[in-house]
Amino acid sequence: MIGLGIAITLFSPLVAWAISPTHIACQLKKPKGISALEGCARGTIYVSQTDREAKFTSVQAAVESLYVFPLHLSPIIEGVWGRPERGDATILIGEGEYFEIVNVTRSGPLTFLGQLDLDHLDSTISPTRNLVQIWNNIFVTEPPPAEDDAQTAVLIVAPSFNASLIGSGTNGAPLQPLFGNTDFKAYNIDFSNRAANFSISQALVTDISYANASFYGCTFASYQDTWYTGRNASTYVIDSVIFGQTDWFLKLAVVRWFENVVMANRACGGGLVAWKGTDLITAPGNRYGGYVSNSKIMRSPDANATTVTDGQCFLGRPWNDLATTIYLNTFMDDSIAPIGFIPFDSARPVIMNTTFYAEFHSTGPGGNVTGRTPIEHILTAQQAKEFTLEKVFGGIPNWIDFEYIDG
Repeated sequence: MIGLGIAITLFSPLVAWAISPTHIACQLKKPKGISALEGCARGTIYVSQTDREAKFTSVQAAVESLYVFPLHLSPIIEGVWGRPERGDATILIGEGEYFEIVNVTRSGPLTFLGQLDLDHLDSTISPTRNLVQIWNNIFVTEPPPAEDDAQTAVLIVAPSFNASLIGSGTNGAPLQPLFGNTDFKAYNIDFSNRAANFSISQALVTDISYANASFYGCTFASYQDTWYTGRNASTYVIDSVIFGQTDWFLKLAVVRWFENVVMANRACGGGLVAWKGTDLITAPGNRYGGYVSNSKIMRSPDANATTVTDGQCFLGRPWNDLATTIYLNTFMDDSIAPIGFIPFDSARPVIMNTTFYAEFHSTGPGGNVTGRTPIEHILTAQQAKEFTLEKVFGGIPNWIDFEYIDG
C-alpha cells in the first residue's frame, strides 16, 4: 500500500511516511545554487518566506494569483466572487510557518506541495512533523447564527462563502446550487488551529464543501471540530495524523474516507465523530458516510491522565439520526470506551435505528466489541466487503492519487 519512501507502521509513537513518486523531485529541498523549482511541473508557483526566488511569501497570495481578478478587487457578488480560472495549478510551499487562512474557491484542479527533506523525516505523532505548517488561532466567540463554525477554519475549499457555512440544526446551512474545486490535493503539510485548548469552543482546521479534496502525509490539529467536510463534498485522507478532543470529525457531506491515519486523542469530549446525515430530498445525489480504514486510535502525546483516562473516549455520537460511521481494521487503545458509540446528548438520549454505526476487525484494548451499544453493527467479513473504497465512492475517483498509494 505504501509507495516510494519510508513506511513505519508501529502503533506508537510513530506514524507512516510515504512519498509521492509524481511530486518528490519537486518537493525535495535543493542544494544551494539549485533552483527550488528544479524537477517541478512547468508553471509551478513557489511560495517561501525566506527564499528570494519565491514569487510569493504567503500561500493565500499564491492562490489568489490563479484567479481572473484578485479576490480583494473582485465584485462581492455570490457566484461571481473569485471568478476561478480552469486548468491545473501547482503551488510548492517552502519550509516554514505560515500564519494565515487559506481560502480556495477556484474550480480547476489545484495541488499544494509541502517541501521535504528526506534526511529529516519526522515520524513521531506531532502537530509539526512536516517542514511546512499553515496555522491560525481563530475560534468561535458567539453562537450561530452570529458566527458560523466554518468562519474559524484554517483551510477552506469551497466555491463561495455561503457554500462554506455549516449552519445549525440537524440539516445545516441551505443547499447551494454550485460546485467548487473538482480536484484539490495537499501533500506533506501540517494544518493547525492553535487557538484551541481544553476550554475554548469550536476551532476548525478544515472546511471542505462542494468540492473533492485529498490529503497525503498531512497533519490536522485542533481540539473541538478539527475536521469538517461539508455538503456535496468528498474527501480522502491517507498516511496522516488528526488531533482532536470533542466531535473532531464533523460533516454534512457525501463520503469521507480516512486510510492509514492516526487519530490522536487530546481529551475525551463528545465523540471522535459527530456526523450529520441527510436524505436525498434535502441533498439530491448524496451518498453519506464516514469511513476509517486500517488506522489507529490512541492517546495524543500531548494528552495527560486528567484529559484521556482509560475507557472514557467514545467512537462517535450522531449529530442527527441519519449519520453513518464505519471503522474497518482499526487499532484502538484503552482510551476507547467499551460501549463505543453514545447518543448525542440528554435532549436526544437514544441512537435511532436510522443511524448506521458499524465496525469490522477492531483490534487493541479498545477494540473489544463485546460491550458495544446494541444498536451498532458488528460486521462479518462478508458484510465488510460491501464497504470498499470503490463501492463507497460508486467507482474509482479520478481525483485521488493512487500512484502515491501503490507506488
